[in-house]
Amino acid sequence: MFLINGVTQDVLPANDRAVQFGDGCFTTARIKNGRVEFLTAHIERLEHNCATLLIPFSEWAGLSQEMQTLARQQGDGVLKAIITRGSGGRGYSPSACQTPTRMLSVSPSPAHYPLWRKEGARLALSPVRLGRNPHLAGLKHLNRLEQVLIRAHLEQTDADEALVLDSDGWVTECCAANLFWRAGDVVFTPRLDQAGVDGIMRRHCISHLAQSRFRVVEVNARVESVRQADEVVICNALMPVIPVRTFAEVHYRSRELFDYLAPLCEQTTTS
Repeated sequence: MFLINGVTQDVLPANDRAVQFGDGCFTTARIKNGRVEFLTAHIERLEHNCATLLIPFSEWAGLSQEMQTLARQQGDGVLKAIITRGSGGRGYSPSACQTPTRMLSVSPSPAHYPLWRKEGARLALSPVRLGRNPHLAGLKHLNRLEQVLIRAHLEQTDADEALVLDSDGWVTECCAANLFWRAGDVVFTPRLDQAGVDGIMRRHCISHLAQSRFRVVEVNARVESVRQADEVVICNALMPVIPVRTFAEVHYRSRELFDYLAPLCEQTTTS
């Protein structure tokens, strides 16, 4: 189901900037028991992204209400919210765009995540690297061609997810998830000031880890650091956290970090 500017439809104008330039941003939320989990965080993410991209969207209360209405109708599943700069103009200049477009859609929950949580996910190193761009780093903008290529290469392997480096060779994220790895009581996660998406579940995990016996450190690290870890977990708003079973030839057997994070990430919240 699609809701575009408050109307049930699945047609977007050909001159919408999302179609022409990928000019917009989005967030993907889990619907559980008819409620949008981390609703406030998803709205704040969109607000921050629109401000950074200079998209003059202001109907935040209306968007929040539409998201909640769709969630109640769906029950359980996935809600995706997209904001584009809107329609207008042929070239790159945004000056002809006066009215941003908001688009919502709902779909079933990914069927494979419960199996991954039970058995662990398999990672493969992606040959596709993320370009470094500090102005766009952390944002979930609509320019996702890198992720499309990462996924296309991943589907040529028997792995479940891809470990992705940036163009300088630093560990950054997975195709559709953020990444943590543990060595003893120290938990590492990549710095995302040059590339990657700063996910809502990543922030949630960091917040809880800061109050735990674990010490969390954001780092620039090479892939060998992940290979030598005691444990690796991945996370996003839908998973919400999953243990990694293997990466290349390395097998991870510990679930100490996963066992700590899993119940905290499963707690239903709309804030």
